[in-house]
Amino acid sequence: MPSTFLPFLLFAFVASITPGPTNILVLSNSARHGLRAAVPIILGACAGAAGIVLAVGSGIGESLVHLPQVQTAMQWIGIAWLSYLAWQIFSAPAQAIDTDAPQKRLGLLGAASLQLVNPKTWLMALAVVSVFAGQGEGREARVLALSLVFFAVSLPCLGMWALLGAGSARLVGSAKAMQRFNRCMAILLLASAWLGMWHPA
Repeated sequence: MPSTFLPFLLFAFVASITPGPTNILVLSNSARHGLRAAVPIILGACAGAAGIVLAVGSGIGESLVHLPQVQTAMQWIGIAWLSYLAWQIFSAPAQAIDTDAPQKRLGLLGAASLQLVNPKTWLMALAVVSVFAGQGEGREARVLALSLVFFAVSLPCLGMWALLGAGSARLVGSAKAMQRFNRCMAILLLASAWLGMWHPA
């Protein structure tokens, strides 16, 4: 895929760096719990998205993308989960800024599962395979390469959001300021989820 490599890098960068539910979750978790807490979310989200690219390219998941009922079910499951996460962030008490306190956090498997019920991730994977994988001999190898490159590109992109969140924690040092930050992040997460529902990419 030499001729399409640079366009694909640009596509993967834009798809990974632009704001969305996953980016906001990374930002929020790194601000509330520190940079280390965001690492499993980043790895899970990147691995989940890359795995879906591989699944669609292998033909396993491509038929699911074309079934309206499946798309609708995935949308509502994703919306419900993101709404629940947004409520958890919004309702977190001011004391939740204590990073040593035991708290329920979104981990590697949770972030990966979020990609599985996100129809936008499946449609992105379909676009990747349709535009960049091509046909004919060596297609399987190209699909594998695309999924690995997407994983490699998305890691630093989400890492930048984690650094942004960790940096913002210094600006919201007080408990009250952190609570306001949490609520802003919850509203942004909810808005990105529901706007994505009514205005799919």
